Order: sequence, then C-alpha cells, then structure tokens
Amino acid sequence: MGRDKALLPFGATDLLGHAVERLRAAGAARVSLLCGEAPRHAERGLPLVLDAVAGAGPVGGLLAALRALEPGERALVLAVDVPHVPADLLAALGDLAGDAAVPEGPAGPEPLVAVYSAACATPVAHRLERGERRMTAFWPDVDVVRPGGEWLARFGDPRLLFANWNSPGDRSAWPGGGPAPTARPAAGTSTGSSGRTP
Repeated sequence: MGRDKALLPFGATDLLGHAVERLRAAGAARVSLLCGEAPRHAERGLPLVLDAVAGAGPVGGLLAALRALEPGERALVLAVDVPHVPADLLAALGDLAGDAAVPEGPAGPEPLVAVYSAACATPVAHRLERGERRMTAFWPDVDVVRPGGEWLARFGDPRLLFANWNSPGDRSAWPGGGPAPTARPAAGTSTGSSGRTP
C-alpha cells in the first residue's frame, strides 16, 4: 500500500482509532498498542508494547502482550485491519472459557481476533525458541476454544466479519456499497491492539 494501514481513514477516525474504540466498547479495562519491533503511534497516548522476539511477526507481539498481563487478566487481541469485527463479538469471546478463544470463520481460525490467557505465554515462548512462528503453533499445548458456525453468525455474515483492508481497493469497497473484500486477515499484521480484560 505504501503507507501504514492503521492510518487509513475510517468514519470520523482511522483504522487504529476504530480498533481502540471497539476494544473499549467490548469492555477492555486497558488498551495497549502492539506496534512491532519499533515504537509507533505514541501520539495516541496509549502504552506501546514492542515484540518480545525480533523477527517473529505477530506471535512475537502476542508473547509481549501476554508477558505484560497482570495476574488474572486475559489479552483481547484485535488486528487493526479487520474493521468489521463488532465489539459485541469481542466481548463474547472474553466470556468463553479456555486458555484461548479464537473464532473459526469460513477461511479458518482468526488468531488476530482472539482472547488469550497468561497460561499461553510459556507455550508461545517454547514454540518460538524452536523457531515455530505460526500463531497456531502453540495450540496443542493449551486449551483453545474455537467458536464458529451459529455462534459466529449471530454477529453478522461470517464471510464478511473478518474481511480485511490490505489495499486501497479493499478500502474503496467499504462502506459506500459495492462488493465486500473477500481476503482473509493478514497473519503478518504488525500493528494491532490489545485490550486486557479481567
């Protein structure tokens, strides 16, 4: 795209502002920005969380978020480029049991729209030590709840909920009519938001 996706306009704000608004509406007690390996968006006045492992991609950000949790907290993770995930879906994920709650859309699991407990930190770290950088690599080591189907459909059309903005073409299709983007959220999103819920 040639520019930071987080700054793409969305309504009266931008994608980053929209993500922060939805995390707060979902009940996140605190919101931090997972900003990759270098500080970004400090002007937002939110805590910045840098990747725990350089070059690890989103899972390095997840590990940093998990290590920043207070006892009893869980991390609610929301990629900045999925603007149509509603706050009520995020809140409902926080109500599910398990070490992690990751929605299962038509294209598969959506680990960048999920809730993770501190119990995931050690398994994530161990997998990273072995060079495994997929967001799902640590799942065999924890209890992952994967709601989908009817559970997911109550929040909207599952084919559209996780449609992401990776290009100006995706942006131009929303909200002024026309076809919705069909691409699956990018696993390489380096700017995300983490709301911590008790």
